[in-house]
Amino acid sequence: MSLCFIYQTSSFYHPSHRMTHWFHRNPLKATAPVSFNFYGVAGSPSANKICNDLRTSRARLLEMFTDTTCDPEIMKNATDTYFSLLQGFIASLDGTKQENKLRFMQNFKWTDTLQGNTPSAQQDAIFELVSMAFNVAIWHTKFASRLAGKENVTEEEAKDVHRSLKFAAGIFKHLKEVHIPRLITPAEKGRDLEPRVMDTYMVQCKAEAQEVTIARAIELKHNATLIAALAFETANFYQKADHTLNTLEPECSSKWRKYLQLKQHFYMAYAYCYHGQTLLVSDKCGESIRSLQEAEKCYSRAEALCKEYRQTKGPGSTAKPSEQLFFTTLGGLIKNTLQKCERENGFIYFHKVPAEVPQLELKASYGLAEPISFEFPALSEQCTPEVYTTFDLTKGAKAEKAKPKQEEDVKPMKEPDLKPQKDTGCVIS
Repeated sequence: MSLCFIYQTSSFYHPSHRMTHWFHRNPLKATAPVSFNFYGVAGSPSANKICNDLRTSRARLLEMFTDTTCDPEIMKNATDTYFSLLQGFIASLDGTKQENKLRFMQNFKWTDTLQGNTPSAQQDAIFELVSMAFNVAIWHTKFASRLAGKENVTEEEAKDVHRSLKFAAGIFKHLKEVHIPRLITPAEKGRDLEPRVMDTYMVQCKAEAQEVTIARAIELKHNATLIAALAFETANFYQKADHTLNTLEPECSSKWRKYLQLKQHFYMAYAYCYHGQTLLVSDKCGESIRSLQEAEKCYSRAEALCKEYRQTKGPGSTAKPSEQLFFTTLGGLIKNTLQKCERENGFIYFHKVPAEVPQLELKASYGLAEPISFEFPALSEQCTPEVYTTFDLTKGAKAEKAKPKQEEDVKPMKEPDLKPQKDTGCVIS
């Protein structure tokens, strides 16, 4: 059965693992307030209205990031309103291909998800566009984690988790490929907008979306070959994400890297476990035992990394993978399957167990998570060429000299403290 249609095969989705504390989440970016008060530059009521609407829609969007009642539809409405207005400071509105004269009018300050509370500042509307959109992507990953952590997740909610992770990946991909290269000042090393960090977030989102698919495939008892292939691809994603971070400063990235490493070893254990089942069905009992022995080894390494991860200091929430049923169930599955193979070998096959580990040359045909394509909304109808001409930068320059700039503090986002819910005790195998 194709995993393309995996969500249509059952009326309810009962994932046997809650995932709230299975996902590591870095903190949201924080930003200084922006007034969009241009001291006389906005020379018409329509121009003033754009500035006022920018201020209020930005403030509302920032509130949505920490509102636990916010869902993707509410978030989309808030982002579309703000981004469509902000495009009026970026898009060419005078009929030429020249830079928008308003692009460099306003200074924006943003912290980074890995660099603590020290902000970066750029006087560039594109810096604001990509920083805010980056936060939208982070919000989608947090929404997915929160939803996956409910006690009884319906099929529709599982789809939402899957969709939010792929949507976040699509935002990271679009920003990296299209808008970040337009910045006049390139991102500093280790900051959110530099390629290594963007790539890591994008790959992590794809890997986590595939985790949902793997859980679903196990739930519906898809064949072991497909599950092994999906687990192998997912492990490779986590390894790629970890390697991408290996040149960042350890104080920023150590904790995140431990999470990526434990996930890599966990899914390699899954791949070897299910590959072992496939080998047994093919009467390759000795190779099957060796594959399951390797699964045990990977699982033990994942357990050790869970402890290291919990003890490592760094930004972000601390996940609790080794306490999740999805984690502990795999340990039992590996042990039971290995014992079964050893019994079969003692009674039927009498195969020699090879010293070399069976090669995992697995390629998943179905179920691979691809980013959902993302585009910014169209320019707001308020931002017409006629209104654009009423912004007079010469008046603004004089007014700015008369009024000294005030430095705005950047306060960390007050993210909700979500307590883990009681585990239902369901099991998947």
